[in-house]
Parts: sequence; C-alpha cells; structure tokens
Amino acid sequence: MSTLRNLLILVARAGLGIVFLAHGWQKFFTNGISATQQGFESMGAPLPDLSAIIAATIELVGGAGLIFGAITPIWAALLFANMTGAYLIAHIGKGLFVSEGGGELVVALGAGALLLLCTGAGRFSIDGILGGRVPWHRLSTVPA
Repeated sequence: MSTLRNLLILVARAGLGIVFLAHGWQKFFTNGISATQQGFESMGAPLPDLSAIIAATIELVGGAGLIFGAITPIWAALLFANMTGAYLIAHIGKGLFVSEGGGELVVALGAGALLLLCTGAGRFSIDGILGGRVPWHRLSTVPA
C-alpha cells in the first residue's frame, strides 16, 4: 500500500474517530448519561438505560480506537452496528436531513466505519505497527 494511501487512511480514520469520540463524550459528560438514557427511552430504544451506556461506550472508546488505529476492524464493526441501530431506532422514516430528524449523519458515520472495516487502519496505526502479529489484522486486509 502506498504512503499516500496510508496517509489518507490515517486522516480519514482520525477524522471519523474524533466525531465518534465527541458523540460518546457528549452522551456521557456534556448531556450526562441520565439525560442520554431518558433520550433513548423517549425514542423507544430497547433497554434504554443499558443501550445508552453501550452506545456511548462504543462511540467514546471506539472513537479513540479509530484515532490510534487500535483493534480497528473490531471497533469499525461495532461502530457500524451502533449507527445501524441509531438509524433504525431514531431516524428511519424521517427523511435524510438532520434538521428534520433524518439520518444523514448516522448514515455517513456508518458508511465510514464500514469502509474502515474493509480497508483496515493502514500502516500509520497501532494495528499497522503490529501487523500480522494480531489476529484481527486479517479481518480487514483487503487487496488494493
């Protein structure tokens, strides 16, 4: 894989990770987990107290994982599943645009996570440094 491609994967991975981390931070600390749980309940999320904590944790820790490129395919899969759930619970049937309650952000974030699942973290990452020594490396090694 070329240096330029690895650099672009780093930039995309870090940008996506920052957005996920910020949303997890918001759920835990800005709004508070109690308010997040109430929001999940009002949206009809199953087991809202637990699902709010799980979603916030996946976003916060998974976002950091993407930034550093650590266990990337696992975090990418969990983040994709998280965004799929968010779309199906809170956004489906509300159009595309966020201003109307639509799911454009969760679709974009989910698509980005799915893309990282396919491409891997690239050379400039913890996963890249460890290379084939970690079992999850094979999960996202797709020929260019």
